[in-house]
Amino acid sequence: MEQTALVWFRRDLRHFDHAALSQALQAGARVFCVFVFDRDILDALPSRADRRVGFIHAAVGELDAALRAFGGGLIVRHGRAVEVVPALAAALGVDAVYVNRDYEPTAIARDAAVGEALASAGRALHAFKDQVIFERDEILTKSGTPYSVFTPYRRAWQAALTPAHLQSFDVASLAQHLAPPPDGQGVPTLAELGFSAGNLSALSLPTGMSGGEQLFADFRDRIDRYHEQRDFPASKGVSYLSAHLRFGTVSIRQLASYAHFHGGRGAETWLSELIWREFYQMVLWHRPEVVEHCFRPEYDALVWDDWPAGFAAWCEGRTGYPLVDAAMRQLAQTGYMHNRLRMIAASFLTKDLGIDWRAGERHFAAHLNDYDLAANNGGWQWAASTGCDAQPWFRIFNPVTQSQRFDPSGRFIRRYVPELAAVPERSIHAPWMLAPVDQQALGVRIGQDYPAPIVDHAEARKRTLARFRAVAPASAGTR
Repeated sequence: MEQTALVWFRRDLRHFDHAALSQALQAGARVFCVFVFDRDILDALPSRADRRVGFIHAAVGELDAALRAFGGGLIVRHGRAVEVVPALAAALGVDAVYVNRDYEPTAIARDAAVGEALASAGRALHAFKDQVIFERDEILTKSGTPYSVFTPYRRAWQAALTPAHLQSFDVASLAQHLAPPPDGQGVPTLAELGFSAGNLSALSLPTGMSGGEQLFADFRDRIDRYHEQRDFPASKGVSYLSAHLRFGTVSIRQLASYAHFHGGRGAETWLSELIWREFYQMVLWHRPEVVEHCFRPEYDALVWDDWPAGFAAWCEGRTGYPLVDAAMRQLAQTGYMHNRLRMIAASFLTKDLGIDWRAGERHFAAHLNDYDLAANNGGWQWAASTGCDAQPWFRIFNPVTQSQRFDPSGRFIRRYVPELAAVPERSIHAPWMLAPVDQQALGVRIGQDYPAPIVDHAEARKRTLARFRAVAPASAGTR
């Protein structure tokens, strides 16, 4: 007997190369599709102008139009997904709900609750791997344990890869099974959801599947230089696909396939970054406690500084360290931060200001367009030296030399810290070193027009070394 099915879209907002949709179409005579603007997520957001809601809304609209072109369409609801999905499945009389797996603890709990509600009504929940090439425990050490160091994980990942892992899921040839929304309703407006788009339209972030393809096409022309340019925020060196990966408007199989078969150092380096993403997904699935605790439990004993004024200065880009401030202002203005700058900003918060990495992680979570729990947590714990395969605690970024190395001309700094626009290249990384007469001539008096450094890096470094030695005396040695 042919089944009827409901495909529940979440962080997979595309109609092509979609595991759950393809599987449902193969199994069902009629396949309905739903997206839920989940109140459990939306009501917790700090702003009604959250750019991510605008990004999702645009992607949902494009997905609905693409499904309607196939004869289907999206049923769109606004409510608690744990209640909406089982109720909708009952109202439609479907046999099963199809989803792509999510690996975040709250999503796992949500899906378990939905699965139980469906099962109690005699319906099934079928989940599939879609947002990663390898998931959960598919890549393990020879002893059967999860990897905690990236390089051997990457080698194992690449050794396990076969063409089948990169094969796309067929949707188009099965689309005749798609069923249109029974109520004929379309996508509600952002205003009806209680949100606005913020400044999303003013940013150079194209949305939806078409936006993802546009960015990927542009990056394909630059990928051969990726390994050379990716660390310089003033250059157009990265893919800018992170938000699209986060919300599934691009296919990880298509991206990884291109990187794998294209060859060359640029593509190899980018593929390694895609594997980092899966490494952190694997870590989160095996060790969900890292959401609140250090991956290395001994570092939960670290005593961080309670410095609200310092944290506020960091959040607002008023630390007196130009590249750190430029990075934080970019985040506030656009919801984006270059990956190199994420490392520098995180290192500065934890090792110059001595503030708990969890405070910085929460700030990034509230503002990043591409916020992904696994990657954000992994990146912050890497910078704070509390995570797996992390930056050793005795290696501490110098914010001035990092600035000189990765923004040598100060072009990025001048874009986001216009107070320093007139400061010459040789002085822009440490403007407080300028003589008062030169500051006056340039119109940038340190402490008035631009903040003086809120901390001395050399002194902060000593405090950080002492902080870590206190909980890791055996490894401190002569560091």
